[in-house]
Amino acid sequence: MSQIWLVPAFPLLGFILNGMLGKRFGTRFVSIVGPLAIGLAFAQSVVLFFQMLNADGNVLSEHLYTWIKSGNFEAGINFQVDQLSGLYLLVITGVGFLIHIYSLGYMKGEAGYYRFFAYLNLFVFFMLILVLGDGFLLMFVGWEGVGLCSYLLIGYYFEKDSAAAAAKKAFLFNRVGDFGVLSAVLLIFLTFGSIEFNAVNAEAAARLEHGGILVTIITLLLFLGATGKSAQIPLFVWLPDAMEGPTPVSALIHAATMVTAGLYMVARLSHLFVLAPLTMNIIAAIGALTALLAASIAITQTDIKRVLAYSTVSQLGYMFLAMGVGAFTTGVFHVMTHAFFKALLFLGSGSVILAVHHEQDMRKMGALKNKLPITYITMLLGTMAISGIPFFSGFFSKDEILWYAFSSPFGSAWFWGIGFLTAGLTAFYMFRMIYLTFHGESRVDQHVAEHVSESPVSITIPLAILAVLSVFGGFFGVPHIFHLLPNNMEQLFHGFFAEIPSGHGAALTEWILMVLSVLSAVLAWYLASRVYKSGFEIASRLREKWEWAYKISLNKWYVDELYNLVLIKPGHLFTTHFLWRLFDLNIIDRIVNTSGAVARTAGNTIRPFQNGLTQNYALIFTFGTFLVLLYLI
Repeated sequence: MSQIWLVPAFPLLGFILNGMLGKRFGTRFVSIVGPLAIGLAFAQSVVLFFQMLNADGNVLSEHLYTWIKSGNFEAGINFQVDQLSGLYLLVITGVGFLIHIYSLGYMKGEAGYYRFFAYLNLFVFFMLILVLGDGFLLMFVGWEGVGLCSYLLIGYYFEKDSAAAAAKKAFLFNRVGDFGVLSAVLLIFLTFGSIEFNAVNAEAAARLEHGGILVTIITLLLFLGATGKSAQIPLFVWLPDAMEGPTPVSALIHAATMVTAGLYMVARLSHLFVLAPLTMNIIAAIGALTALLAASIAITQTDIKRVLAYSTVSQLGYMFLAMGVGAFTTGVFHVMTHAFFKALLFLGSGSVILAVHHEQDMRKMGALKNKLPITYITMLLGTMAISGIPFFSGFFSKDEILWYAFSSPFGSAWFWGIGFLTAGLTAFYMFRMIYLTFHGESRVDQHVAEHVSESPVSITIPLAILAVLSVFGGFFGVPHIFHLLPNNMEQLFHGFFAEIPSGHGAALTEWILMVLSVLSAVLAWYLASRVYKSGFEIASRLREKWEWAYKISLNKWYVDELYNLVLIKPGHLFTTHFLWRLFDLNIIDRIVNTSGAVARTAGNTIRPFQNGLTQNYALIFTFGTFLVLLYLI
């Protein structure tokens, strides 16, 4: 017996223990239970991963019990581990474990310490349910669960108006995506009579017409759900605000859990998506545009966590670009490498924020590299990885995405061009962050600067481990032309992932594209060093010259303002002037008040008869009896 159930059971047990007993037993109890629950889940995930590789068909299955049985329909609590869910298990529990260890130092002294770890454990539990479920029902339980936990953790500092607003924003935008998923699941059930992934994938080609209206509608609805969870245009605006939660929460959401859920769903149902070329083109286009838009915003942001948040939106766009051009394996590969370097960068930013007394504005940093040497080195390595510097993890996955975007039958030179431009912008804004934070003259408040020191080992050890993964993690999968390592993931998508050209000409093209990408990253690094190494002086002159472009980027292309104008204000006016003043006050309240007035009048009329005098009651009884007898006679 593979005992897959143990993987989600450990985080669930951690949530129960911390939630029910954490406040009573104190910090030490919580500090042991919280990380230990995820560590045990990671150990079991490693065991299951290697069992899966040696199993028949590279699949492990486990049936716990039947949840729903009605006629011919049956839905159970069934878990499944294959190449896709197995890789996700390692990322979720492995990176999640490091984030839990990091949280021991970062959240020390917080009043809601036990509550934080309880929520964190629950978050990991629901994400594991999402990827382990063998059908839509269990996946949707996890899907909604991570949405709930994101609301709780983004709004962890609920006494802050900005945190409460960010939590509500994330919750509402994800509800839009959830409508798409639920609608698609209903259509799938009506079409297939089943909601199990294996049954749907196996019968997709037989039951659905290639390029047909039905499969296009189903996949577009599924992609709508993915745009909500994985922050793509037009539902991406919630993710940058999610940084209102504690930094470990940002790392968990952005690197290992919630935002990768949409990509998991697309990869899991790739048999459906490849039957809808229109949807594939839309996914690729939305992914490419999201990547470029978010990168163009990140280049002017001054909040260190907001830079990384828009970086996540951009990188998720890269992943959807890969999915849209049929490179499902490559998209999942980038999910893995991104988890390494984005968790590192967010946790590194948290180390900086702690050192400067919770200051997040890079304009009030600078010259920190000597005081925070471990944080500096690890964040520099993470920046090199996300920028695509050769042989770092991001180089392998990013360049493979660009190659597929150019050469895949679903790709085009336009997709490659947007991805190429985004890669250059990524290197620029990431090295901009490094130079403004760690180089130049110190802009840290003098009283704060005197106390700046490196973070404790509970923070620096996870940074060091993630830095190693960010450097070498890309060797789990390498560019097409090298063929150094076998890629088990390709077995999962065999027969329908995009076939790319082969031969001498194709290899030469890939080399050329790779060299161009590397040159772009190096040039962007050089430009960032020239502009920001000494501070904001050169940047200020450029800003004056390009004031209009700077304002557009700084104000995030006014997307939030557009939502406010088109949806929020009209919705507020509708609810205030129509639903409340007209409907609620004049109709609902009048009905309720009238009902009360009628009851009150009837009571006042009857009340004189209830005076407590026995002789009156006897008289009424006698008179009533007389009337009954008179009626009967």
